[in-house]
Amino acid sequence: MIKNHQYLICFIVCFFQLQNIIAQSPISTSGQKITPLDTTEQKIIISGINITGNKHTKTYIIEREIPFKSGDSLLQKNLTAILVQAKNQVYNTNLFTEVKFDSIPQLDSSLKINIVVKERWYIFPTPQFQLVDRSLNEWIKTYNADLNRVVYGLKFAHYNFSGRRDQLRIYLLNGYARNISASYSAPYSNKKLTEGFGVAAGFTQNREIGYKLNYNNKILNYKKNGFVSNNFNAAIGYSMRKGFFKTTNFSLGINYFNIDDSIITAKYNTSYFNSANNKQFIPNFGVGISYTNTDNNNYPQKGLIYSYGISKRGLQFSGGINSLSLSGSFAKFYKHKHNFFSIVQSSAMVKLPFEQAFINRRALGFGSLSLRGLEVYLIDGVAVGVAKYTLNKKVAEFKIPIPFKLKSLSHIPFKIFAKTYTDIGYSYLSKKYDSRLNNKLLYTGGFGIDVVTFYDIVFKVEYSFNQLGEKGLFLRGKGGY
Repeated sequence: MIKNHQYLICFIVCFFQLQNIIAQSPISTSGQKITPLDTTEQKIIISGINITGNKHTKTYIIEREIPFKSGDSLLQKNLTAILVQAKNQVYNTNLFTEVKFDSIPQLDSSLKINIVVKERWYIFPTPQFQLVDRSLNEWIKTYNADLNRVVYGLKFAHYNFSGRRDQLRIYLLNGYARNISASYSAPYSNKKLTEGFGVAAGFTQNREIGYKLNYNNKILNYKKNGFVSNNFNAAIGYSMRKGFFKTTNFSLGINYFNIDDSIITAKYNTSYFNSANNKQFIPNFGVGISYTNTDNNNYPQKGLIYSYGISKRGLQFSGGINSLSLSGSFAKFYKHKHNFFSIVQSSAMVKLPFEQAFINRRALGFGSLSLRGLEVYLIDGVAVGVAKYTLNKKVAEFKIPIPFKLKSLSHIPFKIFAKTYTDIGYSYLSKKYDSRLNNKLLYTGGFGIDVVTFYDIVFKVEYSFNQLGEKGLFLRGKGGY
């Protein structure tokens, strides 16, 4: 057991040390370390910036992402790199399907910059048909694609509500579970466009909830006629983004849980809340710092992303649902010759104290803390680390014209990438909650295809295998890498 603890602690310490080293090294858009500029070299004056195509988006929201303004002098040798950086940053607002930068020489040897954007469609009142299970594979294999295990309704989303990159979301869902919720976020709420805020609230009901993991790392669900879980949540947030790449977020929230009282009995799980009370009022506090500098935030091929943060659940430091969490993630994207690029990723998390309620023990199998090839398993933990490597190659790129006229979309683009990958992970948990996948080094691998289409939506087809000798085909549809 001591060796396992030492291995995990070394993994996490190395992760944060690597992240600090990279964070302290200035990175350019090309991924190279920035060296001091030679001020004796020739400079070019930017005589004007003209932006067109933004019918709904405020012009100053676009200007906020450009690292120069009219009247600035730029070193000629850095001009191309700066224009590429500016184009990437405007595109990474996720407000436009196309961004074009043209530099036009003037008679006085200055440059005029013309920027042409094509806005996305921002409003999506979309019908919803969702699975209550974690994945399509689980729904098919475990529940035989039972249509009773679906949630239906309407989701309304406006991704540029007032033209300031603010988002409004409303969910009205019914079926196997219910969800009535709304959220609004405005990242640029002050004159300097460096501060923002967000608010959210929601009410959910579920007909079944997972109350425990068995030895084989499968969730055991509690259900009976009617709803067995009722949850109200509300949150507010504040963000600061003074530069281009780094954002600091602060959050304050509350959760109120009211679950069927049978769940916290000895028959099911007395450690669900670590309390004999089936009603829990849980405050949450958090602060996080994120850094993103890539050529395309949704499907990067070059650049760097990292984040780290601390969060507190509950008002005390031990017992019940109280926990203190430290977390971090890192992803570096390397572009190679012949349409190859590779991704190195790592994530780590520690929750203190190590004795945690069941609802605080989520680890491998959730979010970035997942291993490709072990998707059908959940692995609890209070200290966890993951490392991944992926090698991609673009094998095709084409566009299919749309037969009818749309202002925001004239064709459907496709990029197809072949890939191979390998993942490792480790999750520590107290021996009394042990399972066959806790407290041991896990490793997986595989190969697959990524299809990137309009709005950078990514469809993934992956054939993975793991150390248990299992293998299978996994399908995913999402935005991201």
